[in-house]
Amino acid sequence: MTIIMIILAVIGGATLSIQAAINGQLGSKVGVFRCAFLTFSVGALITGLLIFYFEPRHALTLLDVPKWQLLGAMCGVPYIVIMVFAVQRIGTAVATVAVIFGQLFMSMLIDNFGWLGNDVIAFSPSRIGAVICLGIALYFIHASGKDTAKTES
Repeated sequence: MTIIMIILAVIGGATLSIQAAINGQLGSKVGVFRCAFLTFSVGALITGLLIFYFEPRHALTLLDVPKWQLLGAMCGVPYIVIMVFAVQRIGTAVATVAVIFGQLFMSMLIDNFGWLGNDVIAFSPSRIGAVICLGIALYFIHASGKDTAKTES
């Protein structure tokens, strides 16, 4: 089951890169906020249908949970808006790796300190090494894009 979840997460990441590339193009033509609005409108419609047809009943509703947990819904807005801006200026690869770097760094802080009700998973040399490697990858991907742009001009 773990392997299946990892594969699904990789597929989810791949779709985010596709979304970023498409939204970067769309945002440059119709505007960043219109693009973000379309993303969330279509997403709300599809999610609403999935809830209606497939979501099992739960003991709690959105009105019953601690209110701070509802704040997670707002985290997608900055992501979409930032990616639409960033992809137009730095490309899909650099923007995506930068997002993954931010995700990895923050998720390791959340794990290490058990923030937001999560189990504690302490920093380890291999976890810290992974962040460093991803930072190095971000540098090289960005630097290689600069080199290519200089060569073409």
